[in-house]
Amino acid sequence: MTLRIGNASGFYGDRASAWREMLDGGELDVLTGDYLAELTMLILGRDRLKDPATGYAKTFLRQLEGFLGTAKSRNVRLVTNAGGLNPAGLAAAVRALADRLGLDVAVAHVEGDDVTAQIDGLTANAYLGAFGIAECLAAGADVVVTGRVTDASLVVGPGIAHFGWARADLDALAGATVAGHVLECGTQATGGNFAFFTELPDGARRPGFPLAELHADGSSVITKHPGTGGAVTVETVTAQLLYEIGAPAYIGPDVVADFGTIRLAADGPDRVRIEGVRGTPPPPDLKVGVNALGGFRNAMTFVLCGLQIPEKAALVRAQLTDSLGADGLEFTLARTDHPDASTEAAASALLTVSIKDPDAKRAGRPFSQAAVELALASYPGLALTAPPGDATPFGVFTAAYLPQSEVDHVAVLPDGTRIKIPAPVVTANMAISPKNSDREPSGFFETRRAPLGERFGARSGDKGGDANIGVWARDDRGYAWLRDQLTVTKLQELLPETVGLAVERYELPNLRAVNFVVRRILGDGVAAGTRFDPQGKALGEWLRSRIVDLPA
Repeated sequence: MTLRIGNASGFYGDRASAWREMLDGGELDVLTGDYLAELTMLILGRDRLKDPATGYAKTFLRQLEGFLGTAKSRNVRLVTNAGGLNPAGLAAAVRALADRLGLDVAVAHVEGDDVTAQIDGLTANAYLGAFGIAECLAAGADVVVTGRVTDASLVVGPGIAHFGWARADLDALAGATVAGHVLECGTQATGGNFAFFTELPDGARRPGFPLAELHADGSSVITKHPGTGGAVTVETVTAQLLYEIGAPAYIGPDVVADFGTIRLAADGPDRVRIEGVRGTPPPPDLKVGVNALGGFRNAMTFVLCGLQIPEKAALVRAQLTDSLGADGLEFTLARTDHPDASTEAAASALLTVSIKDPDAKRAGRPFSQAAVELALASYPGLALTAPPGDATPFGVFTAAYLPQSEVDHVAVLPDGTRIKIPAPVVTANMAISPKNSDREPSGFFETRRAPLGERFGARSGDKGGDANIGVWARDDRGYAWLRDQLTVTKLQELLPETVGLAVERYELPNLRAVNFVVRRILGDGVAAGTRFDPQGKALGEWLRSRIVDLPA
């Protein structure tokens, strides 16, 4: 018996047509949509400050109008975390929409993740598990709306409801968690953001969204609808498995899935089987994502063209520091210029000046106007990429923890019945030691100087102020080299911006991969970041571009 679960959204702003594409493209039992990220919670928090009736992903409601009738007629159940900070509000809006469309739709929601009464912040939301979703589905819900649950719970919940898994079915829950992790980011599993995208049949021009054929033992096959773009291969699935992870022990509220036990195998064209995943009891505490207002920010970008780029950048730094003071100012010079360039754009570099300050006034017009006032009084050829603007507030993300027993996880069924989801009885704390020690290089490879990415793929992403960089080899011999050569020391040599930061390294031989977690490289998180790449999405590609002694 197989449960076919699809995904139609990987983030707030994903392809609007995906819901219709997934419903029309082939058979499904459940269709999920993931809208929430740490930055999204801050955005929704700001929405709710303006209007307490909002706080959910409004785009979902607009999209739903075009496909709710189709989903109902085809018996495809919808599960989404688009409820954000107001799942009850979105559930009520879905009921109103169904009434207006003349549809008999049973709508349920999951709440209890909002713990701002216990932890102070603009938003403070616990990452709930999947058993509340399962209760809603078991009660006959056609649409289940949640607030903050773990991304994988959107897949695990339907699995619990369909197969009757209990909390003790740890391996099944772990396998479904892995399938959920693969689906959660949509087309990243089918060739989107894939290191070797040029090798895909259509060059990843329009990847289709993924689905999982989930089985009673928690194993699954990842695939996509026939005729859709991109590809599902062992490598595209590996890339997504490495996305935004830490230690091989992938901690969730219902189970800890051991990513070191995952077995991947091709199962036909655009089909990858996942099996063998082992699970252990979850921790006693739930992670809580806390967003607080950190102050105000602004930025101006100067175009520096031609010769003496460093000297021109230094002049701007000195002039703005004299005018505004050094507090809160950051200068980032991107050397996009080329010598003897045939176009003006190719001859130019970009200097971005950012400010973060508790005072909205200082970070606003006084800052941007100070940049504009340099137009006739600074380096030759001064140009700005945008006019002056006002400061905008930014948030700071931190993680907190609460005992699972202190969080009221509640399933609100279609008839209004409220079912409290009990915390797991059996829990365990896990300590995973990173493998940071440098091996003695084996020395049996002939080498040549070339970019790391010629032979190895990578995927990176953010987790609050941290970032991960997962690197995988394409064959066993490549993994032997990767395991021995890509140490923490080597990573910091190749990526100098990681020097001085805590770096953890984990080995995943079953995936031919190593994973690095770089602590605090993103500062106070995405919303507060002034890095060129504030979400760390391109760290893996930067690493792949570095020249190393590759095995010949």
